[in-house]
Amino acid sequence: MEVVEKITMPQKDKESIISQTVSSYGGKLMSYIRPKVKNTEDAEDILQEVWYQFSSLTNISEIVNVGGWLYRVTANKITDRYRKKKTENLEDFVYEDEDGSFSIKDILLMDESAGPEVKMFQDEIWKKLFEALDELPEKQRLVYVENELNDKTLQEIADEQGENIKTIISRKNYAVKHLRNRLRKLYEDLKS
Repeated sequence: MEVVEKITMPQKDKESIISQTVSSYGGKLMSYIRPKVKNTEDAEDILQEVWYQFSSLTNISEIVNVGGWLYRVTANKITDRYRKKKTENLEDFVYEDEDGSFSIKDILLMDESAGPEVKMFQDEIWKKLFEALDELPEKQRLVYVENELNDKTLQEIADEQGENIKTIISRKNYAVKHLRNRLRKLYEDLKS
């Protein structure tokens, strides 16, 4: 059995390479990331994750195309951010009353013994929700129903439909925006 000796780079040399790389690619990577995410904070977080991964490498000197490696890792981090990103949910609608705050989801899941007013709101929310779902394009409706009502993850839905995760996230977000607009009046009634 042949033993391969791992040659490690002196820490000073590694730090020099990291410093030069950050100087050379920092601005370019930020320009690449920024249009692909919602805000500057997300872009900075992604860039920090890229630099952390780069600085953690034990074989920095063996990377043939540093720029290519950085852009590939950056693209992967952006994709990871979309996958982890919590998509908008209808249940994010929250109203406050004298007892604290409740979300629409809290009302939908409340025990019917909570009283006739709660039961009335539940029935009305479900009715309006299904009316609004019927107005959606089929693919958006399917993603929403599978994710919110059947508890499937967006990745599971993407895999089942043979679609890109970004497409599924986009469909879910369009569905939620439509549902929010349609249910806004009901939401405002809950707040008053």
